[in-house]
Amino acid sequence: MNTTPILRNIKSYVIRKGRMSEAQQRAVDQLFNLHASKQSDNRPFNTLFTTQQEQVLEIGFGMGTSLAEHAQMYPEINFIGIEVHPPGVGCLLNLINEHELKNVHVIQGDAVLALKTQCVDHSIARINIFFPDPWQKQRHHKRRLIQPEFVALLAQKLKPQGILHLATDWEDYAKHMVKVLAANPNLKLISNERGDRPATKFEQKGLDKGHPVFDMHYQLS
Repeated sequence: MNTTPILRNIKSYVIRKGRMSEAQQRAVDQLFNLHASKQSDNRPFNTLFTTQQEQVLEIGFGMGTSLAEHAQMYPEINFIGIEVHPPGVGCLLNLINEHELKNVHVIQGDAVLALKTQCVDHSIARINIFFPDPWQKQRHHKRRLIQPEFVALLAQKLKPQGILHLATDWEDYAKHMVKVLAANPNLKLISNERGDRPATKFEQKGLDKGHPVFDMHYQLS
């Protein structure tokens, strides 16, 4: 029996038409085939690296600075980053090249589809989702990434005792996250500390506006 949750066909993102810088475009042209793949390629996560190590997944990595910093801190871990927006992909590819990172693979595309088609169950040690789009307007709350069906899918992909780390600087979204996660019997809150999460530009923008930052670590039971 297929136990994969049926997810609503509501996108948690829109494809922004942000201009690619010359450096980002050059990185995509020259480095994509070395360090990245498209979600539509359906490459299994366990074939993305030549060295089989523990895997950490970051969903929606933005410009990739926190993911690259994490990868430098933990060379013994393989990091997979999923992002839909080309400028962010190009930026992370540049960081991978600059720091000669061998433990990062970029997937460009939809995280839901990637998890459903490329990731086997109970295989990811940690999933990081830092500062996802808060979709502030009430009528757009249905587009928020953290929804019951998606959380169930994340839990299905985590290893036993695996960690889901969420961070947001929108208090309303933090409350929404807590409510959604509390309804999942397989995940329990173990910490509200930041831990070793590197700072991001989105976080700094929030801090500059006086927003508190909320970190939540949930563990698969």
